[in-house]
Amino acid sequence: MIDWVPLRTGARPVPSPIATPLVWAAASSGASVLVALLNALIGPDRPSPALVALSLLSVVLGLCARFTAAPGTAVLCWLFLNGFAIPPAGTLTWAGHRDTFWLGCLFTAALLGTALARLLHARAAYRRVTTGVVGTTDTESS
Repeated sequence: MIDWVPLRTGARPVPSPIATPLVWAAASSGASVLVALLNALIGPDRPSPALVALSLLSVVLGLCARFTAAPGTAVLCWLFLNGFAIPPAGTLTWAGHRDTFWLGCLFTAALLGTALARLLHARAAYRRVTTGVVGTTDTESS
């Protein structure tokens, strides 16, 4: 009979982020689905709900991505927001302040998601390491 025994009893490593091309693929497919859904439910001439939905998508994608994926995630979400959430559908336009604001919101959302994930992973790793050290010290002193 084979007994499976863990080789390592120390702290587990922090999870690796997902590869950037996969995050961008998820951003493209997720943004297209969200914009299509919002266009069907509330109409194409309401970019504010689409911006909120795409910002939430950027945060969620940022949770499992590297910081280097944030600019591409923001641009991909903006392309769907600009191209399909405002009329005329399928036409990219640039309206200075509006599109700069939209890109800034999406980029900030992606960075926030990534920073939040790094903070939570670091906190969890710190707890695992300090719990192991305190537990060892307590059992040795008893």
